[in-house]
Amino acid sequence: MSISASGQALTIAWEFVIDDAPIALSARGDLVAVAGASGTVRVLEAGAEVGALELPGGALSVKLSPDAAHLVVTGPTAYALWRRADGRTAVYETGAWSSTAAWANHERVAVASGRRALVLDADGEELWVTEPAASTVTDLAWMREGRRLAVAAYGAVRCHERHTARPVVTYPYLGSHLALAVAPTDRWICSGNQDASIHIWRARDGEELTMSGYPEKISRLAFDDTGFWLAADGAPDVTVWDFSGKGPAGTAPRSLRCHETITALAWRPGGAGHLASGGDDGTVALWRATAGHPASRLRPVRTLDDETAVAALAWSGPHLLIVSYRDGLVRAYSLPSRNTL
Repeated sequence: MSISASGQALTIAWEFVIDDAPIALSARGDLVAVAGASGTVRVLEAGAEVGALELPGGALSVKLSPDAAHLVVTGPTAYALWRRADGRTAVYETGAWSSTAAWANHERVAVASGRRALVLDADGEELWVTEPAASTVTDLAWMREGRRLAVAAYGAVRCHERHTARPVVTYPYLGSHLALAVAPTDRWICSGNQDASIHIWRARDGEELTMSGYPEKISRLAFDDTGFWLAADGAPDVTVWDFSGKGPAGTAPRSLRCHETITALAWRPGGAGHLASGGDDGTVALWRATAGHPASRLRPVRTLDDETAVAALAWSGPHLLIVSYRDGLVRAYSLPSRNTL
């Protein structure tokens, strides 16, 4: 395996290999969790394994709690929770498609389970559950500091307050939602869709906007920490939309081209506008994604090249970029300065 980088070489802080094809990453505090497609989950601290579990039926997502004390992993037929303090693992074989999960805080987590979202405490005790959506729940996001849950399924994004099975607000859109992103300001709710569009609602009044014309479906959306910038796939270019001021209506995005097929997106923590993207050609690109002007085509500041497709990306704080490759390799790159790529 070879690796090269443009510009000054980055430091590889550590490497780890799992016996599975990585499909998802999560990084919180001093921990990194990697999930493989067959259901292998490994929890790492500084590249050393400190926890492990196997999810029956395979895995789709893995999420560490904000305090890194708990982990939830979801898959096609089951979900599981792991506790750092003693390694306790609770597996729930529901037979329902569990696409993802989202932590409200270190005490509560929402898990997609078929057409419902289950809200659990950190040890897996059910607190409340939403009424069934029209189809399988595809994504989840918390709003209002964990007091409101946005649930995406065919035809709408529905918002539930704590302990309310029925939605208190519904944002309709006739289509299949593949990804959900809520601005950290709670001002905007965005869905990436099967019909190759991004649909946007202004949360306070439901005003809508659709950005269409992408050549491919939108399956990855991510706001930066400021809530002013949204990155999306859906083409060989990563598009970055400006949500500051009145929002993106009537504007053009910045375009970031490096990959033939985008496989991962991750904003660097903080407000510097640094974005990492990964591709099926094994390339990781680092961008100053908010530079230039609307309609600008940007070049990567740095590229990291490997021979195997990038499976997932995650930032462990502002100084450590975690990359998983489909051959099982997990690698941590160290960036010495918050302002350097």
